Amino acid sequence: AYERRFPTCPLIPMFVASDTVNEYKSEDEAIHVIERRCKLDIDAPRLLKKIAGVDYVYFVQKNSLNRRERTLHIEAYNETFSNRVIINEHCCYTVHPDNEDWTCFEQSASLDIKSFFGFESTVEKIAMKQYTSNIKKGKEIIEYYLKQLEEEGITFVPRWTPPVACKSESSTTHTRRPVSPAINIPDSATKEGLNNKEILNTSSSPSEPTAGTPDDKLDADYIKRYLGDLTPMQESCLIRLRQWLQETHKGKIPKDEHILRFLRARDFNIDKAREILCQSLTWRKQHQVDYILDTWNPPQVLQDYYAGGWHHHDKDGRPLYVLRLGQMDTKGLVRALGEEALLRYVLSINEEGLRRCEENTKVFGRPISSWTCLVDLEGLNMRHLWRPGVKALLRIIEVVEANYPETLGRLLILRAPRVFPVLWTLVSPFIDDNTRKKFLIYAGNDYQGPGGLLDYIDKEIIPDFLGGECMCEVPEGGLVPKSLYRTAEELENEDIKLWTETIYQSASVFKGAPHEVLIQIVDASSVITWDFDVCKGDIVFNIFHSKRAPQPPKKDSLGAHSITSPGGNNVQLIDKVWQLGRDYSMVESPLICKEGESVQGSHVTRWPGFYILQWKFHSMPACATTNLPRVDDVLASLQVSSHKCKVMYYTEVIGSEDFR
Repeated sequence: AYERRFPTCPLIPMFVASDTVNEYKSEDEAIHVIERRCKLDIDAPRLLKKIAGVDYVYFVQKNSLNRRERTLHIEAYNETFSNRVIINEHCCYTVHPDNEDWTCFEQSASLDIKSFFGFESTVEKIAMKQYTSNIKKGKEIIEYYLKQLEEEGITFVPRWTPPVACKSESSTTHTRRPVSPAINIPDSATKEGLNNKEILNTSSSPSEPTAGTPDDKLDADYIKRYLGDLTPMQESCLIRLRQWLQETHKGKIPKDEHILRFLRARDFNIDKAREILCQSLTWRKQHQVDYILDTWNPPQVLQDYYAGGWHHHDKDGRPLYVLRLGQMDTKGLVRALGEEALLRYVLSINEEGLRRCEENTKVFGRPISSWTCLVDLEGLNMRHLWRPGVKALLRIIEVVEANYPETLGRLLILRAPRVFPVLWTLVSPFIDDNTRKKFLIYAGNDYQGPGGLLDYIDKEIIPDFLGGECMCEVPEGGLVPKSLYRTAEELENEDIKLWTETIYQSASVFKGAPHEVLIQIVDASSVITWDFDVCKGDIVFNIFHSKRAPQPPKKDSLGAHSITSPGGNNVQLIDKVWQLGRDYSMVESPLICKEGESVQGSHVTRWPGFYILQWKFHSMPACATTNLPRVDDVLASLQVSSHKCKVMYYTEVIGSEDFR
């Protein structure tokens, strides 16, 4: 019935045509693999098709029929725009093990949008709309072709047997069993969207289901496989927080496993978890952390003298990171590289840890969401208590705690010397209570006895420098040559360069003091584009046009250092004596944006002149039927401290030809 969809299907209007690329049949006819190139007419806005320069998109679909196992596997991926958008889909038809009248159907898909001419959000919505409509029609189409087969007198298919085997048994078994005109699916797979999954990090990551409403339940098998034991309350918190992100955050949505980390870090208090998760998503976007593994190469000094690296896994399947802190010249590394380069390297280690957790989840068939860190303190001395080095360590701990919660499963500290309590006293106040509970500290050779290292790590992978037999490829560290040291001025400039490698700027918005950006347009029909995140509070976004230039704002200390200032800058351009409609005009309807939202858009200019983008504090309106404010409004206003909002934004002007 499925094969009747090809080469084209009238029930799927967007499916225009298909060509067979490859075909394979085994000699015993048990295996039949056919690969097709499918031409689709996507229901997308005409403008978007013009910008993209295509009328049709092409997908490659491979169908693998295994008559021996009685399975049909369908794999599909996009050929068009594969360097910008990665779409993978997998479907599987199988016979139910307990009831042969039932055909089981599973379907999963992943979507990873790297870039798409500034229309990432639009493409995501189109993809989800098309995918959802296809899911709803899938069963209807199969039933249509099953009915067509019945009308042609085909009511059963003999079970495959090896060519040398007698076929009489299979024939008698199946002549009395007609194919059911409908596909019966077990309850665990009937919920719409159960296994229809959208991935928003890397394309190799485990898929996750998309919930329709907060009342939805996650599939029990999915929870067991990827998330671990969840109570109904915890499951509800996860679904509600994920749905809130889907509705408000237009950027990449983290996977369930990562959302769950933030919920666990705040004991499943959904408001607190949402706050720290939004801050982390903004931080990741601002510093391009999602791309750090692909775009940043650690300096050679780090590769040679940073005594840390990944080393197999512990007994629970967690990735194992080994750090020979006692052998590491922290002072030399800080003097040679600066605090920011060290921080970025630690972030790349954490990103690699997340990736390894996903891999181990697949390998071990159970959820693994954290890693184990083994820290060897042999050689630790007063040199490690050098004040700038400790300051850098505390900063790194602070950033990691805020953005990678619940990723440390266990910390094994070995061969702690007498100086260790001093360092611990300095560091421990900055470490979360839940994280501190995961620390196991061994002095001297205690780690070799009962309750020691063998309780957590297999004997075969204990590193050689700890008395084990496994060669550990972690660099041995050593003193960084002073010839590699750099001056304070050089390090300061390098630090600024590292953390301002971002196209985004931060701004503060106060009640009565909006933040405004001036854009001068020379050629009409230019396109102003914007991308901003509302980090704190609610704002109103406006675009104005004026024929005359506003007076330049006065430069203050905060504005002069707006790139590195944590509070961001605040600039007002529209003179208080200007009147709307006389001195300047509004060219777009005001857009109210809630805290946590990510907004992208563009405006095609009609006239040359001066355009002003404005982010303005949004005051809560009072209830329409009374002068008294509503309770919800009062509570919301209390959450915005000192009537201050924060936005992170990027704007760009593109010529109309370039925009197309």
